[in-house]
Amino acid sequence: MHSGVRVAIGQRFTAATGGLPGVFWTMWWGLIVNRLASFVIAFLSLYLVRERGLGPAEAGRILALYGVGFTVAGPLGGLLADRIGRRATMVAGLALGACSVGALAFARAPALLALFAFLAAAPGDLFRPAMSAAVADVVPPADRPRAYGLVYWAVNLALSLGLVIGGLVAERSFVALFLADAGTSLAAAAIVLFRVPETRPRGVVHEPALRGLVKVFADGPFLSFLLLQLAALAVFVQWQLALPIDMAAHGLGPAAYAFLMALNCAGVVLLQPILSPLLHRIDAALLLALSAALFGLGYGVNAVGGSLGVYGVGTALWTVGEVIGFPVASTMVANLAPAALRGRYQGAFAMCWGAAFTIAPIGAGEAIQRLGARALWLICLAVALAVSAGHILTAEPRRRRLAELEAAGVPRALEAGR
Repeated sequence: MHSGVRVAIGQRFTAATGGLPGVFWTMWWGLIVNRLASFVIAFLSLYLVRERGLGPAEAGRILALYGVGFTVAGPLGGLLADRIGRRATMVAGLALGACSVGALAFARAPALLALFAFLAAAPGDLFRPAMSAAVADVVPPADRPRAYGLVYWAVNLALSLGLVIGGLVAERSFVALFLADAGTSLAAAAIVLFRVPETRPRGVVHEPALRGLVKVFADGPFLSFLLLQLAALAVFVQWQLALPIDMAAHGLGPAAYAFLMALNCAGVVLLQPILSPLLHRIDAALLLALSAALFGLGYGVNAVGGSLGVYGVGTALWTVGEVIGFPVASTMVANLAPAALRGRYQGAFAMCWGAAFTIAPIGAGEAIQRLGARALWLICLAVALAVSAGHILTAEPRRRRLAELEAAGVPRALEAGR
């Protein structure tokens, strides 16, 4: 019995991880090292208010600048990945981000805090679109859904461990917290510099910067996908502001909110290896539609009650939605991108994340203040269901676009990109 279980586990592990190139795993471990101490996004608000004595409004403006930097990093990182190479962009972004985070630990003037918060995100997140493009460079199309699933799993595994470590360190020293963040970024930069070769395709005619960006946003099937994902992400990131505010209004404090965040991280870490092999034969449009619907249901259920149990059910639903949808979305971007524009396509997709983190809290705050939290949750449900329908309605143009790329010599994915 025990032997059979071990064999089954070994087979599942091989199915999830086998056959991927060594350079992918080197980048994967570099990502683990980098994200293990990515403390700024989790602890910046607490640092600004508790350690630097800023008021909520001033801290909010600095957090918004961090979001703007996050938004800028997407297209800039994608452009640099296509122009100077994936490796150089990853190393430069990690090194510059480390310097900015280190400076943030010692800054005291609000203007300097704002500057270094912006710089911690703007160059610091150049790594993400460059790595996503590099994964598309080195992983065969049929294996991309699995590869991007492993990338997403690594981020959540490192984040779940890092939040526990970061909470303990923050109780003693925010300076040590941010210096640890900077140190792991430099360690990841060294891994990429010394262990990862340049992966940008050779013999590809690279587009001029402006023309390439125009081509990205003139690609109708990709643009429709991008707008749908932006709307889906705006619903997904309601955990950032609306969820803790609504929980507090129902008498649930930080410990309850931390429990839900731990439930989310644990859910991703446990479910990703299980669901990923089961989903690769299902059409991408259906998975994206299901993911968006689960986001809507996960937040919409909050409208019918305010207990920890209701919030827990909702969190479980949108957690399954992200496990299903996010690797598929990354794969779709890789498959829609011409080889010469992979970085810029990934950068445009990364920009959606930054835009969602910037726009969603503003919209949620206004909705709660003017209409109440229940109305916000119903709006989230309606938006997510509209996105779900949109993915089904726009699937055929994406399929035609993938067929055009295949005919032009750019391989399409065999599973999630169909």
